[in-house]
Amino acid sequence: MRVADAGVASLVRRLLALGGSRAVRWGFGVVGVVLATWAVSSRWSQVVDALQRLDAGYVGGAAVATVANLVLTGMAWRALLSDLGSRLPLPVAARVFFVGQIGKYMPGSVWPVVAQAELARDHGVPRRRTAAATLVMILLSAATALLVVLGAVPFVPFSSARDVAEGSFGWTLLLVVPLLVLLHPRLLGPLLDRLLGALGGEPLEHPPSLRGTVVAITWAIGSWLAAGTQVWLLAVGLGGAADGRTFALAVGGYALAWAVGLLVVIAPAGAGARELALIAVLSSVLDGGSLLVLVLLSRVLFSLADLAAAGLGYGLGRRHRA
Repeated sequence: MRVADAGVASLVRRLLALGGSRAVRWGFGVVGVVLATWAVSSRWSQVVDALQRLDAGYVGGAAVATVANLVLTGMAWRALLSDLGSRLPLPVAARVFFVGQIGKYMPGSVWPVVAQAELARDHGVPRRRTAAATLVMILLSAATALLVVLGAVPFVPFSSARDVAEGSFGWTLLLVVPLLVLLHPRLLGPLLDRLLGALGGEPLEHPPSLRGTVVAITWAIGSWLAAGTQVWLLAVGLGGAADGRTFALAVGGYALAWAVGLLVVIAPAGAGARELALIAVLSSVLDGGSLLVLVLLSRVLFSLADLAAAGLGYGLGRRHRA
């Protein structure tokens, strides 16, 4: 076990050391942007066809909801980092978080953690503190996503897709309570220190607090509502009912789809698995053709927003470089 821990610690140190190289940083950025751009351009003809089926008002509203989701997610991450002792100005937090998020388009889940740790180090934040905040953000996102999924369970329709949907919802009951318990500072603080110690790092100077965790959870739940609003607007624009039941399924369905995508670590940004889960939940709301249009537009909107946020964050943060 100690040999395995030492191997992991050595790998993390090498990744962080590479992140200090200017050439590697630019290479990482270029690869991430290329992959994110390819995710959009490879489906562009389909996107154009899909847009012809939607009123511009629904597309515009969905775009606004997409941006709101990214902003609220970034605020949750900033709240966690502030709670650990580093309160970054908004432009700097935007640079670190949104540019680092481009790493999720690369296979594997470690790249956003490494990128954000290196970007924040430029502004005087210890690597271990940023890495801890990003890891907690992943845990917190999973916990809040499952809470949102549970809130949507009463709205799961009685249909041929019920067994699929309920089968996906069922495991949330087994995971949400342990995840919420892990987020309590009395457990989370020692757990982070133990993890950092296993990777050869020092303990955190400022352990997480209950207040900081609650603030981050509030931002995160808001982000899920925004993402669900995007899906709901697209669903209504494609012929779905503009009612509370459809909205609940859209919010819960997206949160479930994100959680499923998180488990498929080899797929960039959960591609494929996320769409299948969302289709399963919304199969009683729209026909098959409309569902394919919805998941395609939803994915492209998020990819475009990621690219725009990374570009804006990079430009804003450069003025505040330490």
